[in-house]
Amino acid sequence: MPRKQGLVLAGLVTFFAMANPAWAADQKIMLMLGGKFCEMYPDAIQTALKKVPGVKAVDLKSMKGHAVVTGDGAMKPDQLTAAVNGVKGDGWHCNAEVMK
Repeated sequence: MPRKQGLVLAGLVTFFAMANPAWAADQKIMLMLGGKFCEMYPDAIQTALKKVPGVKAVDLKSMKGHAVVTGDGAMKPDQLTAAVNGVKGDGWHCNAEVMK
């Protein structure tokens, strides 16, 4: 193999080995939800969670009192709980705990 082609091939192999592949499996994190009257505000919870970097989808219907959050590697559990813990209003609030 000529030297130039070998360098190009080596560069491509290095690039693909280091790149975060788009085909990587999504990450799922389950949160247990609680708080005073929190279950009455699913839209607020979903909106807050979707603002977290890396979140692709939020499922609040599969399991009562829980949120299943799907996202990529940028999604961090502490950011998810902080987002839910910030959902509150007059006389109500939400909190979340990561399920292991």
